[in-house]
Amino acid sequence: MVVQPASAEYGIWFRRTDVVGVDNMIPARWDSVVPSQLCTKLVNEAGVEVSTVEHLMAALAGCGIHNALIDIDGPEVPILDGSAAPFVAAFLARGLQQLDAPVRALQILETVEVQDGAARARLSPADTLEIDFHIEFEDAAIGLQEKTLNMANGAFVRELCDCRTFCRQADVDWMHANGLALGGVPGENAVVVDGDRVLSPGGLRHDDEAVRHKMLDALGDLALAGAPILGRYRGHRAGHALTNRLLRTLFARPDAYRMVTCDAEMACRLPGAGLRPADLRAVA
Repeated sequence: MVVQPASAEYGIWFRRTDVVGVDNMIPARWDSVVPSQLCTKLVNEAGVEVSTVEHLMAALAGCGIHNALIDIDGPEVPILDGSAAPFVAAFLARGLQQLDAPVRALQILETVEVQDGAARARLSPADTLEIDFHIEFEDAAIGLQEKTLNMANGAFVRELCDCRTFCRQADVDWMHANGLALGGVPGENAVVVDGDRVLSPGGLRHDDEAVRHKMLDALGDLALAGAPILGRYRGHRAGHALTNRLLRTLFARPDAYRMVTCDAEMACRLPGAGLRPADLRAVA
């Protein structure tokens, strides 16, 4: 997979280099998302797909990258260590270039909320992107966790990007029994818990790594809005599908948002603003 720079207003696109004879360009956009278990999958009108895009999308958004062409030679973004840190480290090591064009953002004007049983996701007005997440699992190794972050000033890089996806041992057993995730290695691709035990070698990177990773996922899924968001996201037991439903509900309500051209003060409140070399050293 190769992430290439793109011009202003280009947005984020995936190009399946292994696909010939049909349209191999897939927009990283909320209306290209199709139902998929445990990840976010994008499909274009020709049926060409790419899955597990959420960690890469979070890294792009968290580094303030709004335009890129991603060449990929298969149907799934590499999982790497289960976090966004390898992508972030590569972006910051290579360097970011500021384009000679204003940034446009999606400003939330009215509260929008969706619910599925006990799970809820909401966007409400705020001056910057804030993510507030609450999770609750039976396994004591996770239990009840909640966290709130203002995503400006390198917060994603310092606080969230190294947090890995997690699952229960029972989920791993089910996936293996059904021929799934056979190449996964606990501790290398994900955190695995069983009751009050963390089975992955080395344990957790943060005591609340689970909720931090859910916030990472949320940022990646929100990046599919096509522009950085000025608003507060609240997730309660929410996942990829519910966050996508939230974006679909938002865009069905033109009164609930507007596109704004950011002045310098507004741009400083966006995710990725204020990144410093020290932020890279924290995850390298």
